[in-house]
Formats: sequence, C-alpha cells, structure tokens
Amino acid sequence: MSCARVGIVSWLLHGARQVVRDMRRHWLASSLVVGVWLLALVRTFVHPVPVVPLLFNWTPSLPYTVAVVDYRHGSIVRGDLVVYAFEGPAGEAAYPGLRHQALFKRVAGVAGDVVTVQARDVFVNGQPVGRAKTHAFDRRELSPIAPTVIPAGHLYVQGTSADSFDSRYSLSGLVREQDVKSRVIPLL
Repeated sequence: MSCARVGIVSWLLHGARQVVRDMRRHWLASSLVVGVWLLALVRTFVHPVPVVPLLFNWTPSLPYTVAVVDYRHGSIVRGDLVVYAFEGPAGEAAYPGLRHQALFKRVAGVAGDVVTVQARDVFVNGQPVGRAKTHAFDRRELSPIAPTVIPAGHLYVQGTSADSFDSRYSLSGLVREQDVKSRVIPLL
C-alpha cells in the first residue's frame, strides 16, 4: 500500500474512533439521533405510513410541525386533518415515487359536496380551496381536477401552501376514505 493510502486509512480510522468516543460521551443525544434516523429509514424504505403516535411535518403543505396521530378515527368530517396513503387516480402512474407515501392534509370536501372549477381556481361548495398551478417543479404539466360531486367514500383534501400537491390537481384527485390511515391532532 502506498504512503498516501496508508495516510488516508489512518486518518479515517482516527476519525471513526473520535466519533465513537463522542457518541459514548454524549450517549443520550446520540441515541436520540440514531433513533430518529432509524424511524426515518423505516418510514422511507419499509413502511411509509407513520407507526409512532407523533408526526413531524417539514413541508409547507400545512403549518403544523408536530402532531399526534390518532388511529382510532371514526367518520371523517370537513376540517379534519388526516394522514392518508397516496394512491392517485385509478390507473395513473404519473408520480410513482409518491405511491403509498403518507401525506398530511386538511379535509375540505366530503361525499355530496360540489367541486367546481373556474379557469384554474377550484371551489368546494362555492368556497375557494386553491388555484391550480400550470406546471409542477419538474415542469410536468398540471391540470385542475374536473368539476364533480364528491362520491360516497371519497374526500377532497387540501394543503395550505400554493405549492401543495392536493386534490385540486387531476394527478392527485380525490382521496378514498379507505386510504386514510388516521386523524391528526396538531400540537405545534
């Protein structure tokens, strides 16, 4: 092995030993960091729906950062905050990376409510629920949801951000109630 390689290997080993020493010295903080990373890895690669009773939202989709997940939900009403597994409209594969991912939104429409669209402005029962953008961040064309009466077993969900990917877009569509995993109660 050349001198340069030996120097790099010894430098890496020294750094690894230093990290282990620091982790032992600050074991509580290290345990918390490792625990959060393990939960994030499980949620990303194994089970995308939250399995712990706390939800951390880092997106501008809703203004809440920390929420309690209530798995004992009954019937869902307008105004509820929910976590649901994104499935998108039947047969759509436009965003396969989102399929089965847990999304956190507010219910803006329930079965029997009327969804109307004027230009790119979307309304539920005459109340504005958002303006559909023309393109996504990846420059994919976006079209607003088609006017409809929300059928039984479906919900219109909404984020609070203008960039939220929610029911105002045909690629997202209405959410089936069976895809809702829990109600959410915001803490912060």
